[in-house]
Amino acid sequence: MGKYHLKLPQMGESVAEATLTKWLKEVGESIDIDESVVEIATDKVDSDVPSELSGVLIEKKFSENDVVQVGEVFAVIQTESKDDAEEEAFETPEEATEIVDKITKIEEQIENENKNIPLHETGVISESIVAAKIAIAHIITDESSQFHSPLVKNIASQEGISPEELEKIKGTGQGERLTKHDMISYLKSRDQKIIPVVQHKETPKINNMGGQDQVIEMSRMAKLTAAHMINSKQTSAHVQSFVETDVTALWNWREKVKNGFFERENEKLTFTPLFITALIKALKDFPLLNSSIQGDTILQKRAINIGLATSMADGNLIVPVIKNADHLNLVGLAKAVNDLATRGRNQALRPEEVQDGTFTFTNIGNFGALTGTPIINQPQVGIIAMGVIRKMPAVMETPKGDSIGIRKKVIISHSFDHRIINGAIGGQFVKNMSDYLENWDESLTL
Repeated sequence: MGKYHLKLPQMGESVAEATLTKWLKEVGESIDIDESVVEIATDKVDSDVPSELSGVLIEKKFSENDVVQVGEVFAVIQTESKDDAEEEAFETPEEATEIVDKITKIEEQIENENKNIPLHETGVISESIVAAKIAIAHIITDESSQFHSPLVKNIASQEGISPEELEKIKGTGQGERLTKHDMISYLKSRDQKIIPVVQHKETPKINNMGGQDQVIEMSRMAKLTAAHMINSKQTSAHVQSFVETDVTALWNWREKVKNGFFERENEKLTFTPLFITALIKALKDFPLLNSSIQGDTILQKRAINIGLATSMADGNLIVPVIKNADHLNLVGLAKAVNDLATRGRNQALRPEEVQDGTFTFTNIGNFGALTGTPIINQPQVGIIAMGVIRKMPAVMETPKGDSIGIRKKVIISHSFDHRIINGAIGGQFVKNMSDYLENWDESLTL
């Protein structure tokens, strides 16, 4: 029987590893072609890894929450499935348990005396043990009043779900049996619960805020994001530049065209694609900002791939990427922004849609913030943050002299990596972006 070594696939040039968050298959379970075997997570996206062929999972190389490197083998699949005859060899759990004890002794003997066993016989014995365990896994049951499949019981064990807690979960399978999807749904709701502080009897009570202190466990994505941000601060020398920009002309133009745009394209025209249009022009003026650092070398990118920082429903952050954004017109940008932002909030992005960004944009003005100092999204060297647009009194120069008027203004914040971007380039870059917005052509048609 052949064996296939399933490896962690490449997930983008900046992704070297992933956390194995959940096994979707257990040892002994059959796997179809393109059926998912594990769920994984990087600091950018959750995904799963499918099998490239059908067979039976016979070995796990990693446990849940282990970190796996790209290209590393994490599972072994037997490419030819056995008949179901072995399952009929044991008629009672007691008989199967007796066989388990025998198999355990055989394994210990092989481990202690394998030097006396010919290599080809060792392989035959190992395969026999695997086959026996596969058969037994379908026979042995616990004393629970409800039947649970090996997969459900394994998930419960990995997640620390007690038998009592497991009995309370409502199943949607045949005969109200629990399924994998039942367990996943339960764990998602369980992870959102707030865990109260438990005080041991020997610990004196402390009345902090009337005993209302709470401990909230960070989600896995929050932990990954935190690690990514800390790594960025430790890697790059962060410097910021700020420019106040008069976007009155841009505001007036959008007010004039947004309704017609929606009727024609069935898409909202937000300020984000308008801001990104100016950002792309500035990146063409200063291509060094569209780079990454690799050791002591600078890799200046030809493609302009704009990462769009998006807040998800659970409060976490994800950055989908508009690939070759400089090849899109304003209509194309608006549609790409709306599509990626919507699917990002709904956690419906594909892995390739959060990879290969060359520069990141975030609109913190959506939350009413005046400005901010965003952290660079490694391995990029710059990020732009747009604040809220406000009505402001401003001095305007006219042929008849200065006057004060009401203008629409926004603060643009630019964080850049001072290792290769000096203050002059970083400041000129954001000033050029500001100029493109201030001089917006109000005669532009879509």
